[in-house]
Amino acid sequence: MPQSSIRRFLRHGMLPQIAVFESVARLGSFTRAAEEMHLAQPTVSTQIRKLSETLDLPLFEQIGRKVHLTPAGTALQEGCKELFAAFGRIDESLAALRGLEGGRLRLAVSTTGKYFAPRLLAAFVGLHPKIEISLQIHNRQGLIERLARNDDDLYIFANPPTEQEVVCQPILRNPMVLFARADHPLAGKKNIPFSALAREHYLMREPGSGTRLAVYHAFDKYGIEPKVRMELSTNEAIKQAIRAGLGVSILSRYTLGLDTEEDQLVALDVEGLPLERQWQFVYPVGKQIAPAARAFMDFVRAEAKHLVQDHLGHAATPTR
Repeated sequence: MPQSSIRRFLRHGMLPQIAVFESVARLGSFTRAAEEMHLAQPTVSTQIRKLSETLDLPLFEQIGRKVHLTPAGTALQEGCKELFAAFGRIDESLAALRGLEGGRLRLAVSTTGKYFAPRLLAAFVGLHPKIEISLQIHNRQGLIERLARNDDDLYIFANPPTEQEVVCQPILRNPMVLFARADHPLAGKKNIPFSALAREHYLMREPGSGTRLAVYHAFDKYGIEPKVRMELSTNEAIKQAIRAGLGVSILSRYTLGLDTEEDQLVALDVEGLPLERQWQFVYPVGKQIAPAARAFMDFVRAEAKHLVQDHLGHAATPTR
């Protein structure tokens, strides 16, 4: 028999109320929580009111247009983190019993990883159709934040974090080349000195991007400061800017995609390029890897080159 002190938490409807509370507390907004949970805003308000009545404590206070947690709300939010983590562990344990006939795989990848991760997932799901798949796409800083919260089963980084204790397993080459418009004056030239980039207008990814870190490291190596014309938040935006003649940029070869022919962009043959990086599976030290995630890692290590890297070809990678 459950302890009498926790019986109130086992009442019918309590768990959905707590889920609504967690969303409001995390987002700081009833409206955004309603959107996230696909509920009407009055429903969210009703759920929070019922939860407050059950606990006999106010959980939120509204000052002006902003929603703030009360001390009781803060305490409950901390409890929610532990509760949801416990449910996650229970689900992983049950998934282990189900094996690959069920379970889930929560994968988070960098913005460049979106060019190949869906192909890998599609092939994996073809073998294990009953596994529930979730794919999150973020820049490097977003991935680091999700990793710190242990939001996902696996992460794919091009530049794994060094400030956290993690396990890293290489899976794919990630060559980074200098893209320019096809009619650029340096197109077709061989062994262009890296110093020539000091004269070029450069298109840079936003702060927090792994690509940005790699690019600044390369420029620092040659003692050159890039002449940044603009910062853009996606590789797609940079590609469009290159096509418009606004500058050049070092990007992952995967940015061109795997199947499309690109006749507007070329990779210049520059000293020190391509930058050789590795896509890597990353997860926290000590994390219990669920069977579905373990199976996906094994699958990718065995099939990634066939499914992804063979499609890159050499069309946009300069040869020496």
